[in-house]
Amino acid sequence: MNQTKTAIITGASQGIGKNCALGLARMGYHCILMARNQEKLEEVAEIIKQNGGESSLFAIDLTQEEELVSCLQTIKKYYGNIQVLVNNAGMYTGGTLQITSHAFRQQLELNLTAGFILLQELVPVMKAQKSGSIFNIVSRSGKVGFAQSGAYSASKFGLLGLSESLYRELAEYGIAVTAICPAWVATEMASVAGSPHQNDEMIQPEDIFKTIAYLLSLAPNTRIKEIVIEARKSIR
Repeated sequence: MNQTKTAIITGASQGIGKNCALGLARMGYHCILMARNQEKLEEVAEIIKQNGGESSLFAIDLTQEEELVSCLQTIKKYYGNIQVLVNNAGMYTGGTLQITSHAFRQQLELNLTAGFILLQELVPVMKAQKSGSIFNIVSRSGKVGFAQSGAYSASKFGLLGLSESLYRELAEYGIAVTAICPAWVATEMASVAGSPHQNDEMIQPEDIFKTIAYLLSLAPNTRIKEIVIEARKSIR
């Protein structure tokens, strides 16, 4: 059993997840990278290696429950302790009632159910070690139901509720749970979603990592339930 300081990052192939992985590796964590795209994960792993860090990668469809559970069991068996979970993987499909029920379920499965399964599998590890930090990457859409994004908002409202419940449930076990709710972040998803802002007008992906690094630097008994991050031009 490996006792290296370990962080699991989902959606680690690009955007927020990639920046969190690179940053946590710089902080000395062995980063376990999870996403669908093997090639992009290998690129992230190579950058980490070039910078003197360590990582492992798992190219996996997080919506496939049996595959995900099997993968997590392998990780738990080899690494033992898990210090950090960045629950970041997500997708965006615009629309509310005009989308198909299949498209609606797809967003729920990745944005909410996959995160639930990760928590279900990894929280017992953190309970046993009496420590751990969980960062659920939600969205401003988890606090405000924006027009034409009802399915996405529904999934993110769900993740925010799950995060707050665990924030309260896990405090006695020494586990910190924080929901991070950014507005527009300069990522590929923002382009797909039709952000009205230029990249330099949005939150930068590395700002999400900096937020996590700050939270990890706090005294062990300090807890922050939720952080909302906005760019100046997204405030209205």
